[in-house]
Amino acid sequence: MKEFMMIFRNEKTNQPKPSPEQMQAMIKQWQDWIGGIAAQGKFVSTNALGYEGQTVNSNGIVSDGPYAEVKEMIGGYIIVKAENLADAVKLSEGCPTLLMGGKVEVRDVMILN
Repeated sequence: MKEFMMIFRNEKTNQPKPSPEQMQAMIKQWQDWIGGIAAQGKFVSTNALGYEGQTVNSNGIVSDGPYAEVKEMIGGYIIVKAENLADAVKLSEGCPTLLMGGKVEVRDVMILN
């Protein structure tokens, strides 16, 4: 099996912060979805990304914030094992990012020897 990375993308919004109850419900959705992948033996790793960061351009200019000049944010990723790209895309079904109107970018992971 090959490894694939799913990158979770959402548009920036001015929505109010979710309540603690809403946060718990969202966390449960993520746990259930990732747990389903793990139950198939296809989970490798995952992490969320924070809001602090800077972008370094090729000309040496550093700008504040992760991709501050675009409307879309990368919130995190998961690495999974799958036979091929189509199987990895199928694993994205039910991803909470999709339920919130976001996108999942699925990419193969190149192993450098």
